[in-house]
Amino acid sequence: MLDFFQKKRGTFKNDILSGITVALALVPEAVAFSFVAGVEPQVGLFSAFMVGLIAATFGGRPGMISGATGAVAVVIAPLVASYGVEYLFATIILAGILQIIAGLLRWGKFIRLVPHPVMLGFVNGLAIIIFLSQFEAFKTETASGSSVWISGVPLLVILGLIALTMAVIQFLPKLTKAIPSALAAIVVCTLAAMGLEHFGLHTPTVAEMAGGSLAGGFPPLHLPNIPLDFETLKILFSFAAPVAAVGLIESLMTLTLIDEITGTRGRGNRECIGQGSANILSGLFGGMGGCAMIGQSMINISSGGRGRTSGITAAVGLLLFVLFGANLIGQIPTAALVGVMLMVVIGTFEWTTFRILHKIPKTDTLIILAVSIITVFTNLAVAVAIGIIISALVFAWEKGKKIDCTTYSDEHGTKVYKLNGPLFFGSAHNFAALFEPAGDPDEVVIDFLHSRVYDHSALDALHKLTARYAEAGKHLHLLNLSKECLTLLGNAEGVVEASVIEDLDWHLAVDELD
Repeated sequence: MLDFFQKKRGTFKNDILSGITVALALVPEAVAFSFVAGVEPQVGLFSAFMVGLIAATFGGRPGMISGATGAVAVVIAPLVASYGVEYLFATIILAGILQIIAGLLRWGKFIRLVPHPVMLGFVNGLAIIIFLSQFEAFKTETASGSSVWISGVPLLVILGLIALTMAVIQFLPKLTKAIPSALAAIVVCTLAAMGLEHFGLHTPTVAEMAGGSLAGGFPPLHLPNIPLDFETLKILFSFAAPVAAVGLIESLMTLTLIDEITGTRGRGNRECIGQGSANILSGLFGGMGGCAMIGQSMINISSGGRGRTSGITAAVGLLLFVLFGANLIGQIPTAALVGVMLMVVIGTFEWTTFRILHKIPKTDTLIILAVSIITVFTNLAVAVAIGIIISALVFAWEKGKKIDCTTYSDEHGTKVYKLNGPLFFGSAHNFAALFEPAGDPDEVVIDFLHSRVYDHSALDALHKLTARYAEAGKHLHLLNLSKECLTLLGNAEGVVEASVIEDLDWHLAVDELD
C-alpha cells in the first residue's frame, strides 16, 4: 500500500484536481453523516466546509482532509435526539475548546504511545467501517417509508456502475496521469448513468440521498439558544468530552498514517489546535463539527494531493458545489461514489496483516483483532484506549518476568544481590521471591547498577523487604541507585527505611543508618 501512495508527487495542479475530487466525495458522506446525527443535510454539508477549510489552513498535516465524520455523528446522535440542535451547536463549541486546550498542553505527543498493532487494528477497523457503510447505497425506500434491499435489474445496474468506477480508477493511471483517476471515474460513471436513463434504467443519485435538493444559502453566525446554568454545562460536557477525544484520536491516528505513507511528519499539537478552532467555528455557524477523515484523506493522497491547497480546494469546492452547483452534484449516481470508496477500502486495509499474523507474538495478533472488532462495533476512541491498555498490560507482564539477580559474598561476609531488570508493579512479586532473609548473613546489599526503581509498588516492595530483614535482625542496604531512584526514595522518606549507599566505594562501617 505504501509504495502505491508514495509514487504520487505533490504539485499545485495535483492539489487542485485532487481537491475537486475530494469535494465531490465529501458531499454524500456529509449527507449520510447528517442522517446519522439526526440533523438536516445542509448542517452536515456546511460543517464539512467549515471544518475542512479551517483544519486545512491551520492544522498540522498538509494533505489531510477534515470534515463531518461518522465517528462524531455517532456520539452526538443521542444528544440531538434528547435535547435538540441548539445543544448540539454548544457541545461542538465546547469540544473545540477542549481540543485547543489539549493542543496548548502539548498532549498531541501522546499519540506516540499508540503501538503498531493498535495502529494496524485502527486502519483495518476503519476500512471495514467504510466498507460496511457503502451497503446503504443498495437500499431504497418503499411508499410506506421502510427500507428494502434493491434487487433485480436495478441492482445489476448499480453493480455495473460500481465496477465501471473501480475499473477507471484502477486502469486509467496506466494510460495517463494528467487528471486524478477518481475524478475521471466519477465523470464517466455519471455520463454512463445518464445514458442508461434513456433506456429506462434509473440509478439513485446524490440528490435523492439528500431528499431532493442540496441547495441552500450560507448559514449566518449563530449563538446557541440554551439556558446558561450548571445543569446545562453538565449535559454539554458529558457529550463534548467524548466528541473531543474521538475527534483528536481519529485525527492524530490519520495524521500518523499519512506521515507513514508520505514519508513526512505532521505536527500533532498544531493539529489539535486547528481541529479545535474548526469545531468552534462550525458550532458558531450551526454545524455538527467533525475531524480528520481517513477515507477522503486517502482519496486526496492517492490523487496526488500533498499540500494545504488540496484541503482548501476541497472545502471551497464543496461550498461552491452546494451554493451554485447543487443540481450538477445531484446528478452524480451514488454508485460512482461507492466505487471510489471501495477503492479507498482496498488501499486502506493493511492486507499484510494476514501474512504476518502467524509471524508476530500472539498478544499482538490479539490486539490487532480486538482493536479492529471494537472499532467496528463501538467507536474509535474506545477501541484505541482498549488496545493501548492491552498493550501496556502485556508489556508490564513480560517486563515483570525479566527481573532476576546474581549473588556473591564479599571479603567481609556481606551478601550482595546484583539486581537485573526494572522494579515496578509488574515485577514487585517476582522481586520479593528473589530474597531469603532467614538464610542471609547480618549484612545484605542490593546492587541496583543494572536496575531501576519506578513506582509506588516498587517502593512498597522495598519497604516490605526491609521489614522482613529487620524482623530477622538483619540490615538491608541499597547500592548504585540512579539519581531518579534516589529522588524517588527521598520523596518516600518514612515509607522506605532501607540504608542507601551512594558512594561506589562503599564501606558498611560508615553507613548512615548503621
